[in-house]
Amino acid sequence: MENTLRDRALGAYLGLAVGDALGATVEFMVPREIQAEYGVHQHMIGGGWLRLKPGEVTDDTQMSLALGDSILAGAEWSLQRFANGMAAWLKSNPVDVGNTCRRGIRRYLVEQSLEGTYSEWDAGNGAAVRNLPAVLATLDDESAFEHISLAQAHFTHHNMLSDAAILSMGRMTRRLLQGGNLSDVASLAQKLVDQHREFRYEPYNGLSSAYVVDTVNTVLHYVLSTNSFKDCLIAIVNQGGDADSTGALGGMLAGAYYGVSAIPREWLRQLRPEIRSAIHEQVDGLLAWRAGVTTSKSAVQTTGSLPIPAACAATA
Repeated sequence: MENTLRDRALGAYLGLAVGDALGATVEFMVPREIQAEYGVHQHMIGGGWLRLKPGEVTDDTQMSLALGDSILAGAEWSLQRFANGMAAWLKSNPVDVGNTCRRGIRRYLVEQSLEGTYSEWDAGNGAAVRNLPAVLATLDDESAFEHISLAQAHFTHHNMLSDAAILSMGRMTRRLLQGGNLSDVASLAQKLVDQHREFRYEPYNGLSSAYVVDTVNTVLHYVLSTNSFKDCLIAIVNQGGDADSTGALGGMLAGAYYGVSAIPREWLRQLRPEIRSAIHEQVDGLLAWRAGVTTSKSAVQTTGSLPIPAACAATA
């Protein structure tokens, strides 16, 4: 069971990075432009508007790693530690930063505020794309999952649709990691649609922007209408738009379902070695960390941290 869990967890995290690197090449392009230039884009060649090297990732994977590092750096969850990690990441001059993320980090640097005010303009996909480490760290604890997910999100994205996407995508990923199937994803997707009709993904409208509704709709459409990791990722990134982010989230879900062995070896080999290494280390650490998470209702409501027994410590 643990081998299966680890295989799927690695599939989710490496799938996220692979989808990010593959999709970055065609970010902001439309399908007809992609077809004219590449035919079908299916090779990790870098380039794109960011002029990336082959296998290089964007802010989507980098922010995920920052969240994972902040969780693993202590025996309890600390929003302050995450904020400091995000600030350090911004100061490192990353290749790309979404406007909403940049605005939230700068607010923290100026005001030391850990949460932005609710805003209709915060419905980008950045907080949803980076949340996988929170899922892995809290697989057996719904309260901890909600607390960490929304805390890290509201640091930059404080919006009802962003919150709904983060929690729904996280629960889908968790169910797949625990051995679920695509029918479980479809059931959870229907619950999301019932609560927020904006996320109605069938019939698919072809929009794949950084607006979190468009992002989720694209991911759900292709994850649920394809039969392999490779076919899913190729279909998603060839839709263009915010292709690094849709590719990352699609890779996360597909990887959690099909497992790491289903990711094409060509894509894994081309992924930057330091990224592969960091992901392997974080997966093992996060799965160990989550085993000791304990929460109480009062802790979730009134504190910024979730205690773990010392023996278990390890526009977007």
